[in-house]
Amino acid sequence: MIELIRHYRSRLPAWVQDWLDIIVPGAQIALIVLAAWAINGVFKHALRRLEQHYGLPPKLMIPLRGVVRWIIIVAAALLVLGRLGVSGEVLWTAFTGFAAVGAVAFFAAWSVLSNLFCALLIMTVQPFRLDDDIEVLDSAEKPGAKGRVKDINLLYTTLEEGAGEQRRLLQIPNALIFQRVVRRWPGGGAAAVPPSTQPEAASAAAGAALETPVP
Repeated sequence: MIELIRHYRSRLPAWVQDWLDIIVPGAQIALIVLAAWAINGVFKHALRRLEQHYGLPPKLMIPLRGVVRWIIIVAAALLVLGRLGVSGEVLWTAFTGFAAVGAVAFFAAWSVLSNLFCALLIMTVQPFRLDDDIEVLDSAEKPGAKGRVKDINLLYTTLEEGAGEQRRLLQIPNALIFQRVVRRWPGGGAAAVPPSTQPEAASAAAGAALETPVP
């Protein structure tokens, strides 16, 4: 096929061959840009369907769309540079350099990325939901952080503890939740009593039991 193209091209006038040296790479670059635009549209539609099907929050989908879009842009830019005459060795060197920097940045930001990944699991698997009462335990026997789930973002799960003047907000890293035992009361089935008041409540209940006259 290539030999056939060269054969017919050699029969063309010199001024046409000069224009072909501009038109052919330009057409290839236009096709690359058009293909990148189409692929980005397909992925955008797929992510929108995924968001609607699983009820994923916009806080998660916006950065995910950004990552997909930048991957497509970088791939298209490398192909365009190749069509413009940049050698493959230069492109490979640049790619490996960026990959090495990205790997170092990945390990440096591992704690943040682990929270992002755990946020994705919480929003898809849904071990608990908003307005559930949960308790994050070090073990099944020891008490831990307890409260009502008020917000789940990419880094933290926010619990509301207590009420009125004793109301406090606890921000627990998402990765920590997957390393602990979680006790759950769906739909706010347990009163969010601050841990600091639990011993007093227990002692008050015990005192009331002792003061109850025995018939």
